[in-house]
Parts: sequence; structure tokens; C-alpha cells
Amino acid sequence: MQASGTFTVKLEPQLPAPSIAEAGLGRMTLDKRFSGDLEAHGLGEMLAYRSAVDGSAGYVAMERVTGALHGRRGAFVLQHSGTMDRGAPALVVSVVPDSGTDELAGLAGTLAIHIDAQGGHSYTFDYSLP
Repeated sequence: MQASGTFTVKLEPQLPAPSIAEAGLGRMTLDKRFSGDLEAHGLGEMLAYRSAVDGSAGYVAMERVTGALHGRRGAFVLQHSGTMDRGAPALVVSVVPDSGTDELAGLAGTLAIHIDAQGGHSYTFDYSLP
């Protein structure tokens, strides 16, 4: 099955632990509002690194999403892994196995994030449910 829609995201920089800051890593919280086939609220935390080479960076994040997917209510966790290799992006956002609750128990899938020329965010979520 496939779901699609838009989302807004608010990122807030957080003070990293001293050892993390010394390693050049940054930490942020994320607060997302999904609309469309996924009507939900996502909360998470991200750890990122930006290389001295322009356009090269990486991030990982965990995000708990609570709401309704095509009308089925529950929660699940998304795991993000993204890199930029001199401007070339690669991103995988997948449902953590067995993280689905209530009507979303057994949810599996991957979520693609799209950013348009004006900075608007949308998603395509390919998923399966038992």
C-alpha cells in the first residue's frame, strides 16, 4: 500500500554532551506534523555531522509517529539514515520492526521524503500491514 501527503518540521538545536561536541557532532529535536493519508504527529531526536568538504554530511534520527494511517490509529517508530556526498543525497527512512501499536501493529515499510524548490516537504510511504 502507499500513503502520501505533506508535512511540516520544526528542528531545534540541542546542547550536545561535551564529548559529542568535541567530535564535531550536532544534536537536534524534531517535531513533525503529517497531513494527507498519514494524519500524525512525529517527535524525535537527530544526531548529525557536517564535513569540512562542502556538501558532505550525515545524520541519523529516531522518530515516534502517533496518529492515523489511512484511518488506522496507532503509533510506530521511524529510523532515519541520511548522507550527502558532495551534494548528492542518499536517505533511508524505515519503520523499526515490531514498533507498530494498536491498529498499526505489524506495520512495515519505508518513507521517502521530498523537498520542492520552495522548501515544502512531502512524503511517499510504501507500507504493509498484516
